[in-house]
Amino acid sequence: MTNNSTPESELPKMSKPANRELHNAGFYRLEQFTSVSESDILKIHGVGPKAVRILNEALKEKGLSFAKKSKRSQGKMDNL
Repeated sequence: MTNNSTPESELPKMSKPANRELHNAGFYRLEQFTSVSESDILKIHGVGPKAVRILNEALKEKGLSFAKKSKRSQGKMDNL
């Protein structure tokens, strides 16, 4: 963690809007994506198919994957 209140991100390099909106939704670590589905992530404004593809590649490198089905109801993706 850095000195400010924002956690250090380990997300892969994506577009600035995608990274910003994922951070705004509380995503900073790849492990957090294992509890949400690709369709959940695509609902976040600024995050599109290219960002999901990049995230998928990064997850696979760590032996992880998105959840098969949404484990969270819509609007409850914060505080992961």
